[in-house]
Amino acid sequence: MIYLDNAATTSMRREAYEKMLPYFIDYYQNPSGAYESAINTQNAMEESRENIASLIGATKDEIVFTSGGTEADNYAIKGCAMMHKDKGRHIITTKIEHHAVLNTCRFLEENGYEVTYLDVDEYGVVKLDRLKDAIRPDTVLISVMMANNEIGTIQPIEEIGNIAKKRGVLFHTDAVQACGHIPVNVKEQKISMLSASAHKFGGPKGIGFLYVADGVKIKPFIHGGSQEQERRAGTSNVPAIVAMGEAARLSGIEMKKHTEYVTKLREYAIMRIFREIPFVRLNGHRYKRLPGNMNFCFQFVDGVNIQVMLDMKGVCVSTGSACSTGSGKASHVLLAIGLNEELASNVIRMSISYTTTKKEIDETINYLKEIVYKQRQLSKEYIEITKPYRRYGWRR
Repeated sequence: MIYLDNAATTSMRREAYEKMLPYFIDYYQNPSGAYESAINTQNAMEESRENIASLIGATKDEIVFTSGGTEADNYAIKGCAMMHKDKGRHIITTKIEHHAVLNTCRFLEENGYEVTYLDVDEYGVVKLDRLKDAIRPDTVLISVMMANNEIGTIQPIEEIGNIAKKRGVLFHTDAVQACGHIPVNVKEQKISMLSASAHKFGGPKGIGFLYVADGVKIKPFIHGGSQEQERRAGTSNVPAIVAMGEAARLSGIEMKKHTEYVTKLREYAIMRIFREIPFVRLNGHRYKRLPGNMNFCFQFVDGVNIQVMLDMKGVCVSTGSACSTGSGKASHVLLAIGLNEELASNVIRMSISYTTTKKEIDETINYLKEIVYKQRQLSKEYIEITKPYRRYGWRR
């Protein structure tokens, strides 16, 4: 199998897996207990909290464990909206956010809040002047993702953070795709809240965290006991927390090396595809993008057909966000950057990691060339457009 869908989930790091195992059977005590063995389990959680805080430039008391990125997004947005409803009920976000943000905002709209959905440019970058103009006296939150899960575009987070701070508005960023892959410093970037998910950077599924800056007040999202300093009730998932902390620690240590390798491999893949397959568009910003993200539009070929045929060759890619697979709808992200519905259906996303090899990229592109060529022979539009070239024996 050639796995090129790391934006959907990464493989769990073996070190993280091995570190979590003892906490299933040997160190199973509930960390809320007052006896020594329970306190040892609590200490393991706090070590993980410190590792995560170090990865993003925070302090450990600012980290709240959640069940993943979706819960963290919900917690940040709903918690902020409920806490500050007396100040105002206006929220600003963008049209290309993950559905965990967009659907949360729509829920709030149904409950008396007003949401402004900002446009982005053709590369998926937020227009800062539009953001400034959208802020009102009753604006309580700006939520802009750090990097897009479909097209990989990285937003000008520090500039957005500075705008929010100057205007006295809280700033939340969904960093699920970014955390562990690109440098993050919540203090320098003036981030009030940040969401992340462990399985995107080598940890297990079902665990994530929300960073809440010291002094930022939000309403608890899950009510019950006093866990997480009364910010998130429920018995702690100790094995997953321990594994997430180890994955965060290793991601911080190896980030520079991995980023250089993955970026070089990404550029090699992009250039091969541009050279060897005609009628191709790269979606997202050419350079301000996640190291491992490639989102291509292959004109005249349905993306689902490419995905299925690559799967038959043992290659795993996607047609967009894993959370939208099977919806039958054109990607809201691709429509927002200007693609029409037909082009938005011709898309394949390949997301690589430090475990991907050049050989795997070469094999995938060779398969891709063959699949795209054969599929285009079934397109009347493609045949009509290339007819003048065929007259002189041209073929790809």
